Amino acid sequence: MRQVQRGQVPPQQQPPAYDDGYGNNQGDGYDSGYNTGQVYGQPSRAGGGGGDGYGPPTGRPARTPNWRKRIKWTAITLVTVLVVTSVVTYFWADSKLNRDVDLSKVIDRPDAGDGTNYLIVGTDSREGMSAEEKKKLHTGSAEGKRTDTMMILHTGSNGDTLVSLPRDSNVTIPSFKGAESGKLYPNTGRQTKLNAAYAEDGPELLVRTVEYNTGLHIDHYAEIGFGGFAGIVDAVGGVEMNLKEGFKDKWSGADFKAGKQTLDGQQALAYVRTRHAFAASDLQRTKNQQAFLAALAHKVASPSTVMNPFRLYPTLGAGLDSLVVDKDMSLWNLGSMFMAMKSVSGGDGKSMNMPTAGSTGGNLLWDKAKVKQLVEQFNNDEKVTVTGN
Repeated sequence: MRQVQRGQVPPQQQPPAYDDGYGNNQGDGYDSGYNTGQVYGQPSRAGGGGGDGYGPPTGRPARTPNWRKRIKWTAITLVTVLVVTSVVTYFWADSKLNRDVDLSKVIDRPDAGDGTNYLIVGTDSREGMSAEEKKKLHTGSAEGKRTDTMMILHTGSNGDTLVSLPRDSNVTIPSFKGAESGKLYPNTGRQTKLNAAYAEDGPELLVRTVEYNTGLHIDHYAEIGFGGFAGIVDAVGGVEMNLKEGFKDKWSGADFKAGKQTLDGQQALAYVRTRHAFAASDLQRTKNQQAFLAALAHKVASPSTVMNPFRLYPTLGAGLDSLVVDKDMSLWNLGSMFMAMKSVSGGDGKSMNMPTAGSTGGNLLWDKAKVKQLVEQFNNDEKVTVTGN
């Protein structure tokens, strides 16, 4: 008897080949497709090999980018970065302000009026300058510091006005309290040049002297020295000026031709210090100082500086490091001061010298009637109609 291995179907017992009735015999390898879960009409998951590519799904359908959501989150990110940068910049800048002037030490002050009055002072301080820098900037090497520029800037709702106070103005030194000693010095009727007040007892006595001789309340004080001034000009990339005529001055190092030109820090300092080249030395110099400071404020506040971090931060650093202000001066006040000076340079404000009427002993006498009218217009925040020299 023939032996048949277990599990093996004898050939004669195997089922016949499947016939679909259309004359297509399917052999042993036929697969109905049901054992794989294949659904007809869908591409096969197996990406390779031959065949017509139909079979199970190959993956998720492609998504269309949600541009609204992308734009929304991009805007949120940009705003967040801007806010954080602004806050950090504010606290950084605020920490660099040298609030060394204490106006609470000024005694017998006039009442404050409407608007805001800034006393802006440029000194001949050489603090922190090397011997090479002093030589380059023609500053000399005098010890201490004296006022080289003094201006009152009034800001208000009826326009901004910048008034230069000639350093040779004849004034009375009033009673005052020593800024360091705290000692009370009486009024002896002593008359001298205005710039002597600062040399005698610093910013507090200068403010006291200006207030006493004008009757105007000074709200804020800002001071800058030679080196800081030149540094700011260089940081903004220079300031363009259109000079009506050229002039030279060996004392300041000035050597200018007429016409448009961009002044760097060294040239700018020479420009605002020059006095020996003019017949009306002090008055012409104050006019030049007004014109330049207004142009500098315009450059500092321009988009080319504000929107360029590579220029903005060096400018802020140079300015804030060298500025000395009163204890109540905020960055907002400082910004308002610069914007007001910009408005003056743009023609929206007015610049003038303090009205004078003759001289005595080489000192300029103020026109008391005009000064009184000017102060009244400042206190009432009225449009200034007074004219100066």
